[in-house]
Amino acid sequence: MAAAKKAVLGPLVGAVDQGTSSTRFLVFNSKTAELLSHHQVEIKQEFPREGWVEQDPKEILQSVYECIEKTCEKLGQLNIDISNIKAIGVSNQRETTVVWDKLTGEPLYNALVWLDLRTQSTVENLSKRIPGNNNFVKSKTGLPLSTYFSAVKLRWLLDNVGTVQKAVEENRALFGTIDSWLIWSLTGGLNGGVHCTDVTNASRTMLFNIHSLEWDKELCEFFGIPMEILPNVRSSSEIYGLMKAGALEGVPISGCLGDQSAALVGQMCFQDGQAKNTYGTGCFLLCNTGRKCVFSEHGLLTTVAYKLGRDKPVYYALEGSVAIAGAVIRWLRDNLGIIKSSEEIEKLAKEVGTSYGCYFVPAFSGLYAPYWEPSARGIICGLTQFTNKCHIAFAALEAVCFQTREILDAMNRDCGIPLSHLQVDGGMTSNKILMQLQADILYIPVVKPSMPETTALGAAMAAGAAEGVGVWSLEPEDLSAVTMERFEPQINAEESEIRYSTWKKAVMKSIGWVTTQSPESGDPSIFCSLPLGFFIVSSMVMLIGARYISGIP
Repeated sequence: MAAAKKAVLGPLVGAVDQGTSSTRFLVFNSKTAELLSHHQVEIKQEFPREGWVEQDPKEILQSVYECIEKTCEKLGQLNIDISNIKAIGVSNQRETTVVWDKLTGEPLYNALVWLDLRTQSTVENLSKRIPGNNNFVKSKTGLPLSTYFSAVKLRWLLDNVGTVQKAVEENRALFGTIDSWLIWSLTGGLNGGVHCTDVTNASRTMLFNIHSLEWDKELCEFFGIPMEILPNVRSSSEIYGLMKAGALEGVPISGCLGDQSAALVGQMCFQDGQAKNTYGTGCFLLCNTGRKCVFSEHGLLTTVAYKLGRDKPVYYALEGSVAIAGAVIRWLRDNLGIIKSSEEIEKLAKEVGTSYGCYFVPAFSGLYAPYWEPSARGIICGLTQFTNKCHIAFAALEAVCFQTREILDAMNRDCGIPLSHLQVDGGMTSNKILMQLQADILYIPVVKPSMPETTALGAAMAAGAAEGVGVWSLEPEDLSAVTMERFEPQINAEESEIRYSTWKKAVMKSIGWVTTQSPESGDPSIFCSLPLGFFIVSSMVMLIGARYISGIP
C-alpha cells in the first residue's frame, strides 16, 4: 500500500494507444514517466476480399472506452485516485480511413486499414495524370502515390459506397483518420464533438501540404476530395476538447500523434539525426531531420515528426515503412495455425537457432520502403524436406530484421552519417531472439528501453506538456533518464552480409506476381475456364503442405 501511494507523487497522464492489432489505455506518472497501469483489447481485422483489410470503427471506439474503464478499475485496486489524471493523449494507427455521419454519429462504412490494397487501380490511373517532370504530389506531401495513404482510400469510398456519396451531397459526412474519429466521439460526438486531427496524422493523408501545414486545394482537386469533410488541423500538443463520458469525464484530451511520431517523442529523439525503429504490426524507422524537410533519394518518406504546441516549430523526419512485421506472427497463428499464441514464436525459433536456408518474404500487401512495389506478394523459399515449422518461425523473425536492414541502409545513404546504434521499441521487442537477430543482421548494437511502451509514453508527454495542462516538462534537463537493454552483434560481418545478400535474392523473386488484371484483384471470371482437376490437385497440395508445415503426421 505504501508503495502504491509513493508511485503517485505528482499528476498522472493517460494515453490511448489505438493500433492495428489492439487498443490500449496506459497511465503514467508525469514526474517520473513510470507506467502505473494499463489495459489492452485485441481488435478484429476483416478480410472481405483478397487484398482488402477493414475494421469496425464502432468496435475500435468501444475498445477505447473499455480500456479506459478497466485501467481506472485497476488503478482503484492499487489505491490510486483517478482524479489525479490531468490529461489524455491519443496515439493511433495512421492512414486508416473513416467516414461517418455527423448527424447520427454512425460510421458510413468500415474503416479502410492502411494495409488495404483495393485502391491499386485507382493509384495506377492517378499516376498517369502526374507529369514526369513535376511530381507535385510528392513535392507537396513527401509521399509516393501509393495505396498506403488515406486520399486514395477516401476516393474509393466516394466512388463505390452510395451511403458515403449521399452523405457528402447532403453535407452530413465527416472524414478522418482514427485519431479524428476517436477525438470527435470522445468529446461529444453528434453533441458538439470536436472534428480535428494533428499535423502528423494529416501528413499521412496525401492531401496535406507539409510546407504550409494546411490542406492543399490543388491536391484535394487532384484526388476529387471535397475540403468541407476534412478535419481542422491542430498541433500535436494542445487542448482539443474534454472527455464527455465515462470514468474520466471532464479530463482534457490534449495530445495527438500518429503512432510512429509518438514513438519518436517517447524515445526522446528530439535532436537532428536521432532515430528509432518501432516493431508493431508493421515496422517503422524514423529519423529526426530537425526543422528542414529532407527528401529521400532511396525510397524513404518525408513526413511531419511533431509540432509540440500551437506556437512551437514543426519538426520533420525521414521514414522507412515496412508493411508486415508483427503481422507475420499473427498470420502464422491465425492462418497457418503453427503457433497458438504470438509468444510461442520465440520458443519455436529457439529450438532450431537457424532458418536452415529458408527465407520468408512477407509481402502480403506488396513491398513498402525502399521498393514501393505493389506487385510483390509473400513467398517462402529455400525449402527442403528437412524444413519444419521451427525453421519457418525463425525465417519469419529474420524477415523482420532483414526488412529493417534495408530501410536502415537507405536511411544511412540519405543522411550520409551511418547510425552507430539502433533505438528500438514496440511489442515485438520483448522477443530476445528477434533483438539478437536484429543486432547480428545490422551489425550494430540494438538498444531497447526497459519500458517498451514508448508510443503511449510519447502521446502522454504531448498531452501533459500542452498549454493549459502543464504537468509534463519536455525540457532536456527535466526528462527522466531511461534504463536500456543492449544487444551486441554476435556473428562476424561476413556471415551477416551473406545472409543479407541471400535475402535480397528472395525479395527479387517476390516482385512481379500481381497485376491489377490478375485473379488476386478479385476477378473470379478467370477461374471459370480452369478444369475441375486443377482445383482438386491444388487443394490436395495445399492440404498436404499445411499439414507438413504444422507438423501433423
